[in-house]
Amino acid sequence: MELKLIRRWKKAGYTIGELYVDGVWFSNTLEDRDRGLTQDMPLSEIKKRKVPNETAIPTGVYEVTLKTQSQKFKDKKNYQFCKGYLPRLKNVPGYSGILIHIGNWASDSAGCILVGENKVKGGVVNSVATFQRLYKILQEADKITITIV
Repeated sequence: MELKLIRRWKKAGYTIGELYVDGVWFSNTLEDRDRGLTQDMPLSEIKKRKVPNETAIPTGVYEVTLKTQSQKFKDKKNYQFCKGYLPRLKNVPGYSGILIHIGNWASDSAGCILVGENKVKGGVVNSVATFQRLYKILQEADKITITIV
């Protein structure tokens, strides 16, 4: 399964994007500020530009797994249906624990990708329902990758 996240609106405190699943539009996304990081950039440059918990991950292609339980989210009500096994991006340079999850504002992100509908300035709504729909689709896949541009 191929996910593609196109970052469309890059603002000072957040980034709104569009998520596609196998080429079909799925939802909007919300991330922290895009500071121009790329996957092929030297780690030293990523660390120099990155502001912890306020920077979107580098653009690039990443494998996604559903096999790691999030200690932070496993006991949260909205994640009981999946027992905290959230989509996790693997091998993101300069980052760890990058997930796709529920949230409404960049302050909910800490570098992660939030899904929902961009119907409010600087945020997304209906994130719980959107995440649950996405998770159901991802569970059917043998292999998942995400390309972020």
